[in-house]
Amino acid sequence: MRRAFRVAYDGTAYRGFQRQPHAETVENDLFRALAALGVTPDPQVPPDGYAAAGRTDAGVSARAQTVSLDCPEWLSPVALNSELPADVRAWASADVAETFHAQYDARSRRYRYFLHAPDAADSRVQDALDRLAGSHDFHNLTPDETGTERDLRTGFERDGEFLVCTFEAGGFPRSFVRRAVRLVEWVASGERDPEFVGRVLGSEPVTGADSFGAAPPEPLVLDSVAHPVRFERDEQAVASLASVFGRRRVERQTGARVADRLTRTD
Repeated sequence: MRRAFRVAYDGTAYRGFQRQPHAETVENDLFRALAALGVTPDPQVPPDGYAAAGRTDAGVSARAQTVSLDCPEWLSPVALNSELPADVRAWASADVAETFHAQYDARSRRYRYFLHAPDAADSRVQDALDRLAGSHDFHNLTPDETGTERDLRTGFERDGEFLVCTFEAGGFPRSFVRRAVRLVEWVASGERDPEFVGRVLGSEPVTGADSFGAAPPEPLVLDSVAHPVRFERDEQAVASLASVFGRRRVERQTGARVADRLTRTD
């Protein structure tokens, strides 16, 4: 039978999602877990019918990555978690058609970026995001040379010192969201006028002093992937997820307090 799983992971310690022979990735851990459970004979070999909805970069986390594979009926999120490291938690599943493909059957993907920008002008943030929204060729926001035309939906909300920016589309070219965040940050800070977004969306390459890199990966989360199936939450797995990442939240809040104290020299 083919089953799809929702998977959350803290990507900060990983070299990305996709399997690599000489680096720690989320997919490597997933394949090791499946082999340990006897679902596959070899952790180097993907299971039959395997696909993933997205391939997040090094340092990027996910709340609802989706993977699909052929597996025994007993393989539940809890069973999968029993062999996964704490940084990776399956939390929902759905029985799907034998033709289901987690990547190709995804209707949309939404990313959320937590940008620390206490002094950013919210009106300029909105202006930049409005200009990015819609159908455009985003060739200046990715190293990809093909597949750069997308229909983008954008939004943001202010959360104290942070801007929580959302980007939703059927799919994204490489590094797009982090480069878009850097562009929004430039406009919000006044480093560039809102009209600069139009230049970035134009047909000519942006080079020289106007070229820009990507924002850091750690504040980025693959927030959701829409599929035409109904996922069932595994409440025991959800409780494990809440416990693991709840402890992680406390650890990082504590670390922030320590760092704050270290900045004080009075």
